[in-house]
Amino acid sequence: MNSFGFTTTQSRLIDYEKVNMKLIHYIIENEPSFRTCISCGACTATCSAGNITRFNIRRLYIQIRLGEYEIIKQEIDKCMLCGKCMLVCPRGINTRNVIMLIKKGLATLDLTD
Repeated sequence: MNSFGFTTTQSRLIDYEKVNMKLIHYIIENEPSFRTCISCGACTATCSAGNITRFNIRRLYIQIRLGEYEIIKQEIDKCMLCGKCMLVCPRGINTRNVIMLIKKGLATLDLTD
């Protein structure tokens, strides 16, 4: 095989038929406001944990939609539940409740599909 010094990147499209959506459905069922998230990044910009770690709420939301649960398990405990993200959210999402639902969902749901 010839190598021309470049490679193609993997598609960024989410194939929802391959992704286990149990966690996102669980979160939306218990916190319907989460459905209105527009990924504006206001929560991430004000995040206390994000200032001292690589914690990023917006990236966490994307990882949930992708079904990357191992990454979420590593990141979720970095949240300090300070609530600053709730204060700046233009959609009024109870992000603190979302974080708690993610933790509970990871502990109780069977995400191995």
